[in-house]
Amino acid sequence: MIVTVTPNPSIDRTIAVDAIHRGEVHRATSSRIDPGGKGVNISRALTAQGAATVAVLPAGGPEGLLMAELLDAAGVVRVCVPVAGGSLRMNVAVVEPDGTTTKLNEPGPTLSAAEVDQLLEVTLARARDAAAVGESSWVVGSGSLPPGAPDTLYAGLVTRAREAGLRVAIDSSGAPFGPAVSARPHLIKPNHEELAELVGRELTTLGQVRDAAYGLVENGIETVVVSLGGDGALWVDPDTVLHARASIDTPLSTVGAGDCLLAGLIDALTGGADPAAALTAGVTWGAAAVRLPGSQVPTPADLADLPVRLTDSPNFDLQLS
Repeated sequence: MIVTVTPNPSIDRTIAVDAIHRGEVHRATSSRIDPGGKGVNISRALTAQGAATVAVLPAGGPEGLLMAELLDAAGVVRVCVPVAGGSLRMNVAVVEPDGTTTKLNEPGPTLSAAEVDQLLEVTLARARDAAAVGESSWVVGSGSLPPGAPDTLYAGLVTRAREAGLRVAIDSSGAPFGPAVSARPHLIKPNHEELAELVGRELTTLGQVRDAAYGLVENGIETVVVSLGGDGALWVDPDTVLHARASIDTPLSTVGAGDCLLAGLIDALTGGADPAAALTAGVTWGAAAVRLPGSQVPTPADLADLPVRLTDSPNFDLQLS
């Protein structure tokens, strides 16, 4: 069982245009709406692949009702924690034909201290219930924080999850990420830019990313997986360094691709996969998402023709794109 918590979920509207010209009127070639937020995307991807998951999220206003309807339609098991501080956010992504994506993200509702505590307690309760019946269980905290939520939200989740004997993964950025890392989650999945921000220095080569990840492992993180966009992903733990990548000829949208990567990774680990198999699964799921419109998540059929190149001796001089 994989329990995700998304403190700042969203309704994602994706609009396709031929090109963006600032200040001009554009006519969309297509549009779609999807339930969004990083943890929600992870649970959607897991559900599409037949994996057991529960998505925990706050919900308020008419957008909260729409979110519940969209998740129910997708078959995602959910627990919505009611909040009084405003509506769930609506995000807009504008996608050009080459896959270039421009995003406009709203801030989200304001959460009270009691609502934050309830969000975490519901998440941990679901994971504890799964563990109590012998299921291998992960807690995944993912995404940005809404107004009113403390920067220590994910750190609190990590501490409480570890005290309960649960494995926990974090995928965030900015102010909440540092405290969460200091609390020592079992796994983190920053992207290239988020890792550079976390360690406070520019990372231009694969070797520099490896060294930064090693520094975090030495400080108590069991596994660091860095998503690198078109350059694939890097796995670093105390004993292993692996690099994997897949070539995409027809990218449609990068929205949610990193979330699908983490979903594939955690799904494989939940099933007992070794690092090589887990990283291969994650890169496959993420690459498959790039070939789909909007924040659509891949089904098993979408994974069929995606060979992944995996190596334990990558070119660490590789300049990252």
